[in-house]
Amino acid sequence: MIARLQADPLRAALAQFPVVVLTGARQVGKTTLARWLLPEADYVSLDDPARAEQARLTPSQFLRERATPAIIDEVHYAPDLFRHLKIAVDENRTPGRFLVTTGSQTFGLMAGVSESLAGRAAVFTLPPLSIAEVSAAPSLVDTDAFLWRSGYPELWHRPELDRDLWMGSYVATYLERDVRQVLQVGDLRDFDRFLRAAALRSARLLSYADLARDVGIAPNTAKRWTSVLEASQQVFLLEPYHRHRTKRLIKSPKLYFSDAGLLCFLMGFREAADLPRHALWGAVWETFVIAEVRKRLLAAGHPPPLWFWRTAHGAEVDLLVETAPETFIAIECKTAERVTPAALAGVNRLREEYGQRAIRAALVACRTVRPYPLGEEATRAGIPRAVPVAGPSGLLEAVELALT
Repeated sequence: MIARLQADPLRAALAQFPVVVLTGARQVGKTTLARWLLPEADYVSLDDPARAEQARLTPSQFLRERATPAIIDEVHYAPDLFRHLKIAVDENRTPGRFLVTTGSQTFGLMAGVSESLAGRAAVFTLPPLSIAEVSAAPSLVDTDAFLWRSGYPELWHRPELDRDLWMGSYVATYLERDVRQVLQVGDLRDFDRFLRAAALRSARLLSYADLARDVGIAPNTAKRWTSVLEASQQVFLLEPYHRHRTKRLIKSPKLYFSDAGLLCFLMGFREAADLPRHALWGAVWETFVIAEVRKRLLAAGHPPPLWFWRTAHGAEVDLLVETAPETFIAIECKTAERVTPAALAGVNRLREEYGQRAIRAALVACRTVRPYPLGEEATRAGIPRAVPVAGPSGLLEAVELALT
């Protein structure tokens, strides 16, 4: 069992709420984590058609038969069960009664949680593994290996697995079991092309019209399919930060894949050595860094808002972690081993726009072997502390320090 960052927050939630809901993409380790947290719990999976049918047809009886604590796995196969969970927990509000997990079809599920279990359930999202969960002090070699192999636990639990074969099977299963069920798509080839076209746009401004044109579908279809990718937690959208008085800011979101290894596979890379020589390397690195920061913040169960900042004139900060209203940790992503003061250009422009107090800390995530500070440059820019320049492990440490 690979120790997960979410383990302690989940334990705390189980001690406070009668229901804890654990969502996440396919194969990120939800069932393994749930059974590790509650090894003596009554476990039932609705992936079993007979169990799912029982939960749909006789939900009250299904719940009465469960000894608590109980783990109900793959609950999206019986989304109406949440109304009956509400009745059960209203009769007995003992914390930790039900740990409910779901696959990636979260449309009906989250609607059911919001309508039926408000105030009764804590909701957590389990992302793929983070590099901190795989290696306590990752080197640049470790980082590159993790980026390429991906954060899916099975690929680390079973190192003999062929990465490309596993990824191909994962995509096929996702298309067949998740996409077809949610969208009722007859011919999945269009969605497969859409998925790969979306991968080529990771870390870029999202234009539904351009994406639709490249795939040969309508813009509204591209928007709806992007929502499926987002709801199934294969991608996330980073919205631009702006104040209403600022009219010059770009307002399209940026698209990011949740796992850089899957992104590389969908982009068509078959050798890790090809990445640094390719024009898409910067987008892959930015996706990796921002996804890693997001994973660390998701682990707390209540992550702060994440944004990017970009003006119509091109000034940009890759990631803003909003720690208080108009107060940010600013993060820049660079593929260079050593960075120059030019890396702070977007941060300086942000400071000019929002004032000195807007920047709680500034960080640069690059491919340096040893972290180092941009001390003098940060001082001249008026940033309140030296800017750490670090690989992802050092970056995550700096983010945690800045948030405390």
